[in-house]
Amino acid sequence: MKWYGILGIVMILFTEINFVLKLQPFAKFYFPIVWFGYILVMDSLVYKINKKSLLTANKKRFLLLLILSAIFWWVFEFINLFTNNWDYTSSLKLSSSLWATISFATVLPAFFETSELLISMHIFDKVKLHKQHKIKKSLLFGMLFIGIIALILPLLSPKIFFPFVWLSLFFLLDPINYMNRQPSVIQHLKDKKLTIPLTLLLTGIILGLLWEFWNYYAIIKWTYNVPYVGFLKIFEMPILGYFGYFPFALELYAMYHFCVYLIRKPYKIYKS
Repeated sequence: MKWYGILGIVMILFTEINFVLKLQPFAKFYFPIVWFGYILVMDSLVYKINKKSLLTANKKRFLLLLILSAIFWWVFEFINLFTNNWDYTSSLKLSSSLWATISFATVLPAFFETSELLISMHIFDKVKLHKQHKIKKSLLFGMLFIGIIALILPLLSPKIFFPFVWLSLFFLLDPINYMNRQPSVIQHLKDKKLTIPLTLLLTGIILGLLWEFWNYYAIIKWTYNVPYVGFLKIFEMPILGYFGYFPFALELYAMYHFCVYLIRKPYKIYKS
């Protein structure tokens, strides 16, 4: 294991112990400590298996993940102003925008580090579709239409359509990625390869459980305001809410590759 993997373990253990000791300011701002520790551990494990990782071989991509991650989650915070599906304990209320941004910056790196590790373990390599499916324009434009509607409805009637938030950006951006020959779930399904889609889904639920687990024991945390289905909680999250981590994983994948395409496209035009 790389040296920073040991550092990551120490950061996680310190956070766990400090849930009991409540030493400040570490207890108040535990989130980036434990999650950067997690990222370091995952990257170290990926390196141990592949002899390369984001931190050792692709630092620019890692930096981009940090930046995009913060931007993505601020987008979700903006949407939450309309849906009000989660809230932060009164002593925080996102009062420290800088600290919140640092915390939000951990989401995408943790997501891709976890998925890289799962891919390295070859869990789903032999799982494939039996039949190759033709991707028609009607399907792509249908997904785009669903994405637009799913993005608008929660803003108009959040109590009824709030789950659509976690579907909208995937349906909106994945077809665009496919049409621009960027990595997309649609392309993976077209190729009969399920490794990436299944890995993304597994990554989503793993991170979801960890997010909720560490949040539950924190002295400053988020809680949920979920209409109609807020029963039978596992940690602070209602059990049905965990299903949202599956489309959320697909959404992160689509959002990331869409943004990478936007960043690279002007460069390609200039270069040509």
